[in-house]
Amino acid sequence: MRVLIVEDDGETARAVAAGLRRARMAADVAYDGTAALERLLGADGAAYDVVVLDRDLPGTHGDEVCAALVAAGCRSRVLMLTAAGGADDIVDGLGRGADDYLAKPFDFPVLVARIAALARRAHPAVPPVVRHGDLLLDSARRTAARGGRELALTPKEFGVLELLLAAGGRTVSAEELLDRVWDEAADPFTSAVKITVSRLRTKLGAPPVIETVARSGYRI
Repeated sequence: MRVLIVEDDGETARAVAAGLRRARMAADVAYDGTAALERLLGADGAAYDVVVLDRDLPGTHGDEVCAALVAAGCRSRVLMLTAAGGADDIVDGLGRGADDYLAKPFDFPVLVARIAALARRAHPAVPPVVRHGDLLLDSARRTAARGGRELALTPKEFGVLELLLAAGGRTVSAEELLDRVWDEAADPFTSAVKITVSRLRTKLGAPPVIETVARSGYRI
């Protein structure tokens, strides 16, 4: 799951990004509305499942960012995160195309749960708990287990497993995994995907559930 945080307060943006990474999400940051639109409407925009959008932004106001995403048919879901939390503000924000609205200050577990819920709507619907044989992944709680044994997965391992299970048997390329599970700092020429899949296979144990499709990618 990949999230873009659009927040002009650097300390808040970095804190939210760090917390989301601990919750096994890939998080990037934009500090104004114009930079956010350049990312979201550019070539890499489809990689973001959820946009956490501050409303009062420099450059391009958060309301205008939201409207532009809706007009462009962007699949990323928008969670407005702002200090203006009155009923009228919430109604106005949702009316501009936001998918959810959370007022500051907020409980971080609530933010994580809402992002996870929105991410399930960003692409073809996936249930919050996915089962494949004796393998279970709970995207809301960010946990995975096999045969009743909880798996100690890193954020990247969890993200790869989540995306492969969500694909429902479709082959997922290494490029798509890199786009959707890693953040913008990832080297496109790295072997990180291959290494992560190898470690994930070891943790999943036997019988194997991840298949390598030659010159194409991986699938469950």
